[in-house]
Amino acid sequence: MLSVEDLRRVYGRGANAVTALDGVSYAFPAASFTAVMGPSGSGKSTLLQCAAGLDRPTGGRVRLGGVDLAGLSEKALTRLRRDRIGFVFQAFNLLPALTAAQNVALPLRLAGRRPGRAEVLRALTDVGVADRAGHRPAELSGGQQQRVAVARALVSAPDVVFADEPTGSLDSATGREVLRLLRAVVDRRGQTVVMVTHDPLAAAFADRVVFLADGRLVDELDAPGAEVVAAHMTRSTSPAPSGSGPAGPGAEW
Repeated sequence: MLSVEDLRRVYGRGANAVTALDGVSYAFPAASFTAVMGPSGSGKSTLLQCAAGLDRPTGGRVRLGGVDLAGLSEKALTRLRRDRIGFVFQAFNLLPALTAAQNVALPLRLAGRRPGRAEVLRALTDVGVADRAGHRPAELSGGQQQRVAVARALVSAPDVVFADEPTGSLDSATGREVLRLLRAVVDRRGQTVVMVTHDPLAAAFADRVVFLADGRLVDELDAPGAEVVAAHMTRSTSPAPSGSGPAGPGAEW
């Protein structure tokens, strides 16, 4: 479904250049849930942004369902993101002036469609907040806002859902509810989820966890448990190239 090949992203030039991604290659299978983890500055959010077409890589390729994103114009890339990709962010990113239903309908309206009320309510029902359809974000709890954000991400039936720290602003119980929703996206709908997280409990909901350090993929776990993920987080995962230190126990996740 989604693959990155020798992906590189460098910010700045010359002595001020910072390499955020350094030759990352990975295939995210269809109908899978992958968690991406790593210390602060490891490149995990940059990987998500490049894979989602939000940022242009310096080198390498991103392919979504056989489509090479590098060959797309900005207009075509915008259309692909709109039609085939869903986004869930830590900060919810709901428009404060719109109701929950209007926020969910927004991607369809941007695609030139006139969403039906039943279609929008079905999306809100699937995440358990249909009774909040007429409420604005300020009238919703954090968990309810994130559920609305998940409904918005799913309403257009995207091939891939990218989630960037989706539980970072939530308490543990509410966070688990959101993670169960993302898990159901894979198990019931056959969609693909790629999630950046620093939380081993969140990563345990995924089918696999990939670890980044210093902009490179350094480890992978299948069917991870939270304790195993936590153990990986506390040991050195970087090959420590010249001029950079390893992401060891003292690294900030």
